[in-house]
Amino acid sequence: MKFNAVLCGCGAMSKGWLRAIKENQTLAEAMEVKGLVDVNPAAAEKLAAEFGLGDAVIGSDLADVIAKTKADIVFDVVIPAARFDVVSTALKAGCHVLSEKPMATSLGEGAALIDLAAETGRIHAIIQNRRFISGVRRMRRFVESGAIGELTGIHCDFFIAPHFGGFREEMDNVLLLDMAIHTFDAARFVADKKPLAVYCVEKNPKGSWYRHGATANATFEFSDDVVFTYRGSWCAEGERTSWESQWRLVGSKGMLTWDGGDTFSAAVAGQEPGLLHGFSPVEVLSPADEQETHGHASVIASFVEAIRTGKRPETASSDNIRSLAMVFGAIESAKTGKRIEISA
Repeated sequence: MKFNAVLCGCGAMSKGWLRAIKENQTLAEAMEVKGLVDVNPAAAEKLAAEFGLGDAVIGSDLADVIAKTKADIVFDVVIPAARFDVVSTALKAGCHVLSEKPMATSLGEGAALIDLAAETGRIHAIIQNRRFISGVRRMRRFVESGAIGELTGIHCDFFIAPHFGGFREEMDNVLLLDMAIHTFDAARFVADKKPLAVYCVEKNPKGSWYRHGATANATFEFSDDVVFTYRGSWCAEGERTSWESQWRLVGSKGMLTWDGGDTFSAAVAGQEPGLLHGFSPVEVLSPADEQETHGHASVIASFVEAIRTGKRPETASSDNIRSLAMVFGAIESAKTGKRIEISA
């Protein structure tokens, strides 16, 4: 069965989605983008021309385009403020939905969308594409191997200075909501633990070109006494980290570091006498499944497989709400100056 898809939200982010579908033969054979929806039809027309979608139905009314295209799938790439209405409309129209992150602008809205997906019998998943890259999959496999013993801590640094322009520079809590959620979600995936509580300090420092919240420092408590710390800035000019952050995993027997690019280093305690016992290098194996390392394409493929098999996708909204809860817990902690328990 070939699925009919409608993409809603034709801004810059949509190109990554369409490129993944176009360049992946399996996805190209699995679906056809039949409709493009945007509040600005000219943006949809431009996108259609760029990606050779000349026969696509173009409009500003999602329900109308779904009906005209007999859509099975809606790709939700709208700004966060519009997400709840878009996803609700699509689910009620009988479509499965794959959404950009964050999945909602509040935990209440997120819970309502999970309930609606269950009521309609449709799949709602989130495109947490950064957990579907080789480095993150390698870390998860490494932790599962037990090579450094029991995981006790994950520590991430993110320092970069993008000048986006547009809606991001006007957002509240811009780093936590729009970018840190990727690292939070990846850390939760790597640890395979439940987030329990957080303490966070959020600032908008001198020199920031964002309106609010360009930096954040957060300490999370995960289940089984695992601690996750995050230090991040979206206005740190100069020597920057990778977009994927710099990582250090600490275990009961050793450590792993990853620069967010191609460089991994891992070691366990050595046998040298004295104050420091030295260390012995440990190999960091490749991901168990190379097909899971292609970002957008891998998430979309997982979503399509879930529709066909009934198997819950890895980034189902019912699971991803825990990553969203980490974000909103950090925001609440920053506002109140208190440690916040995470209930999702």
